[in-house]
Amino acid sequence: MDALTTLVILLSYVVSILRICSAVDSITVNQMIQDGETITSAGGSFELGFFSRPANSNKRYLGIWYKKVATGTVAWVANRELPLNDTSGVLKVTDQGKLVLLNGANTIIWSSNSSRSAQNPNAQLLESGNLVMKNGNDSDPENFLWQSFDHPSSTLLPGMKLGRNIITGLDRRLSSWKSTDDPSRGNFTYRLDPNGFPQLIVMQGSDVTFRSGPWNGLRFSGFPEMRPNPVFKYDFVFNEKEMYFTFDLVNSSVITRLELNPNGDLQRLVWIDRTQGWTVYATAQKDDCDIYALCGGYATCNINDSPRCDCMKGFVPKFPDEWNRMDWSGGCDRNIALNCQNGDGFLKYSGIKLPDTRNSEFNRSMNLKECESLCLRTCSCTAYSNLDISRGGSGCLLWFDNLTDIRDFTEDGQEFYVRMAASEVDAFASSSKRKKQRWVISISASIVALILLSLLLGLYILKKKKKKKKKLKRKGTMLYNLEGSQTNERQEDLDLPLFDLTTICNATNNFSIDNKLGQEDQMRSMTLDWPKRFVIINGIARGLLYLHQDSRLRIIHRDLKANNILLDSVMNPKISDFGIARSFGSDETKASTNRVVGTYGYMSPEYAIHGVYSIKSDVFNFSVLVLEIVSGKRNRGFRHPDHYLNLLGHAWTLYMEDRYLELIDKSIGVTCNLPEVLRSINVGLLCVQRSLDDRPSMSSMVQMLGSEGALPQPKEPGFFTETNIHEANSSSSKHAPFSGNKSSLTFLEAR
Repeated sequence: MDALTTLVILLSYVVSILRICSAVDSITVNQMIQDGETITSAGGSFELGFFSRPANSNKRYLGIWYKKVATGTVAWVANRELPLNDTSGVLKVTDQGKLVLLNGANTIIWSSNSSRSAQNPNAQLLESGNLVMKNGNDSDPENFLWQSFDHPSSTLLPGMKLGRNIITGLDRRLSSWKSTDDPSRGNFTYRLDPNGFPQLIVMQGSDVTFRSGPWNGLRFSGFPEMRPNPVFKYDFVFNEKEMYFTFDLVNSSVITRLELNPNGDLQRLVWIDRTQGWTVYATAQKDDCDIYALCGGYATCNINDSPRCDCMKGFVPKFPDEWNRMDWSGGCDRNIALNCQNGDGFLKYSGIKLPDTRNSEFNRSMNLKECESLCLRTCSCTAYSNLDISRGGSGCLLWFDNLTDIRDFTEDGQEFYVRMAASEVDAFASSSKRKKQRWVISISASIVALILLSLLLGLYILKKKKKKKKKLKRKGTMLYNLEGSQTNERQEDLDLPLFDLTTICNATNNFSIDNKLGQEDQMRSMTLDWPKRFVIINGIARGLLYLHQDSRLRIIHRDLKANNILLDSVMNPKISDFGIARSFGSDETKASTNRVVGTYGYMSPEYAIHGVYSIKSDVFNFSVLVLEIVSGKRNRGFRHPDHYLNLLGHAWTLYMEDRYLELIDKSIGVTCNLPEVLRSINVGLLCVQRSLDDRPSMSSMVQMLGSEGALPQPKEPGFFTETNIHEANSSSSKHAPFSGNKSSLTFLEAR
């Protein structure tokens, strides 16, 4: 080869590369795409080039795949049956308007085989994923020399046609890959069957495995889920030139494809950006009733029945023994043969997938009455139905001989009429009328019984209300909490004593202002001696122990405070108000929340700051209560003339300075059992320690309170804070400073 020839070839190659770079979605005559080069659709959605299957093999295929999203998902393959064995492949556009794929020996291994004459031909990859051969800038699809949409692989993209061109004989069908790593044609095809009235079918070789049922103007009869929706729109075209199904997008942002898998499953897949993956939107073969002719002839399949196959009315199993062994393939036979002399009638079926239409005929102009008459006059006609139900019903669809592959839907099926002997039609009509009468009688009797029952129940409730009202007139119904204030809870437990007005007047000195409830030192209004206070402490501890350990579900109260402890006449405490309580499983120890609710002054640090609550949160609440009962002071709003510590900080300081006697409420005076009081203070400080791991459980506290042994030395309490004098009157819904890091915390007080 001389230098001039070499230079010409080099320049041609450079020009070819430059032209590809300037028009990245197309190539023209004498341009080429070599292995490793690609062209991309204008919007960047699809890419054309060479790929390997399996990924690490030497088998190379020319194909189109998704580029913008779902990178690498192949939508179309050219040389499915003849892969290249190396990277020598080249794609070219010829003067005749053909696309040719050449191997290293310059042999054509695939061609677009266009038969139209070409002028200035070029190949362009459209944003739809369609590879088209066209003349110059002519973008009219009717004038395309060739397009990949007419020769689909296993994928149906929006805008593609699945069906036949009646004039040219072009049959657009999907064919599965042999396997996920082998693009060659597999065993399954998905096509529009033109025999009888057209319907879509999946075939394995020459055997039908699934069918859609005929198009009824709204959807395919076997696809009740094909309803109008804001994502997809469907269309079925059937005229003298072509018959095909197509779908398109209402919402163009959706990325979807219809895929025939190597195992024969037909799935609609949608790309999800959030997960960066495909998800199954719908599957054609939903269950066993979608297996073609599972129940044989003149039988229906209902997936909700057991057994799922049943003979149609007026039919019995052809082979009873096999049928009883759940081999339904033999189908059913008529009880009574057809007369064929106008002595027959029709039985209506509703909500079904229409039978196989490959043995059907149709007439677009007939109405349903004319369709019935034609079927009666034709001896071999076995059923009829409307051809189109989109506008109330039109056209005539007739079946001949066997009725096969009928499915019973619970809703959205279609009506059709099965031909039967007149005597059987009358018998079924009479039976249906009797059933309807029995149904009306049964419903009427049920309504009467329900009315009588309602009247009796109403009289019973009215009587109970009157009885309860009389009791309430005789007795008071208010309970009292630990702080001496009334609760709004009605008494439901009749074992608790009731207080009449005279008792309340005596207890309050005729409602003296000195005994007013709700003042700062509310604990003292109860004037409890120490033994009663110690009983209360023990009672609350045992109540919490039951909630934490002995109850079927472990319960965390989260708002244990003086207001939520009810006392009976002998000062036995009852824990109340479980409005914000939470239950735990036996294997749960703690949980967290983003919404902290409770009462400032009782909440543990980990709950107030981080929203973490556990049994140790209730332990902290309980210990605040213990220190309040011992001191007669509330933690929230506590004030001392010598410092600004809260009650916990005050108790800790006195304990560390051996001045704990100063914490004891002076009103308990001589009733004080000093060892019990000191043990209660020690237990209280142990259970308000900052770390929840340092706090004992309720079972340990019950033992500590009831024993006389030595107790552990408590560590510094949580919320050992200093407050200013204005904080005492602040609402718990306002911000309160925490001295640990000077941040602001917001607490919501419970009801």
